[in-house]
Amino acid sequence: MSQLETAMGMTIAVFDKYAKTDGNRQTLTKAELKNLLQKELPNFLSSGKDKDAIDKVFKNLDANGDSQVDFKEFVIFVASLTCCCHKHFEQKAAK
Repeated sequence: MSQLETAMGMTIAVFDKYAKTDGNRQTLTKAELKNLLQKELPNFLSSGKDKDAIDKVFKNLDANGDSQVDFKEFVIFVASLTCCCHKHFEQKAAK
C-alpha cells in the first residue's frame, strides 16, 4: 500500500478502535473522544484532562448536534488539524 493508503487505513482503524468501546461502532461519544485525544494526540491539548477543552472540541466536532461524533465529523477534524500542522511547519521552515 502507498503511504496515503496506509494513512487512510490508520485513520479508519483509530476511529473504529475508540468508537467500539460503547458498542456503537458508527460514532464516538464524548468519553470515547476524550480517550482518543489523550491516547492518540497527547500533545494536542495542553492537558488532556482539561474538561472545558474536551467539551469545546466535542461541541465543535458535533456538527449535526446529535451528541456524538460520526466518522465524517472525525475526518473533518483530522483534516483540519493536519492543515494547521502543515501551515505551522511551513512557517517554521521559512524562517
